[in-house]
Amino acid sequence: MADMTTDTTIETMTLGDLQAMRPDDCNQLPFGVIGLDRSGIAKLYNATESRMAGLSPDKVIGSDFFGAVAQCMNNYLVAQRFEDEAELDTIIPYVLTLRMRPTQVRMRLLASPSAPLRYILIAR
Repeated sequence: MADMTTDTTIETMTLGDLQAMRPDDCNQLPFGVIGLDRSGIAKLYNATESRMAGLSPDKVIGSDFFGAVAQCMNNYLVAQRFEDEAELDTIIPYVLTLRMRPTQVRMRLLASPSAPLRYILIAR
């Protein structure tokens, strides 16, 4: 089995992988991982995303992610898709703009009615 923390990309990561992953392993991933509950409250914010965005997990976890943390994702391309699509697995090109110079990223949105969290994976 491949080393999930170094050989995994946003394209190969599955919803099952994310749900089974220990927090320490999630923090070792080379891309950002954000887990949101159904009301948009951040429940998971990995170390890579924290480092790249310059936000500490303590400030993000428990917050309204789209309303208070990442307003640049509070639009039809990201936040609204989680509301409109119960089953979601898509990769989109995106430009992050909040609190940083515009940064092009690839973003994968993952959700399923059977999963307790919805995920945003960000590769810079």
